[in-house]
Amino acid sequence: MADIQAEYLACPIRQVVSRFGDKWSMLVLFMLNRSETGVLRFNEIRRLMTDCSQKMLSQTLKNLERSHLVHREVYPEVPPRVEYSLTDTGRSLMPAVTALVDWGKEHFAEVVTD
Repeated sequence: MADIQAEYLACPIRQVVSRFGDKWSMLVLFMLNRSETGVLRFNEIRRLMTDCSQKMLSQTLKNLERSHLVHREVYPEVPPRVEYSLTDTGRSLMPAVTALVDWGKEHFAEVVTD
């Protein structure tokens, strides 16, 4: 039983997807990828994701930064300017996220039912 538990916890899919598989992370990654400049400030992301609270967005960005998917750049200005962008690792994830979004659009009516 202990071997099964250790194998389950060490599963790469489980460990990796848990880093961006929550309610908001993929949306943040998608928004950053979709940005013309590849860079967005906190309030720009917030305006695009109106149903995400400020606290939740802040936590999501911190988690994505900790997972090396998002880069946070702080400029020494008054007031401070903070910009977010995808890391190389984050950009390498985007073909899979884009494919999932495309799949979701194609199968929306079949999957999302009341």
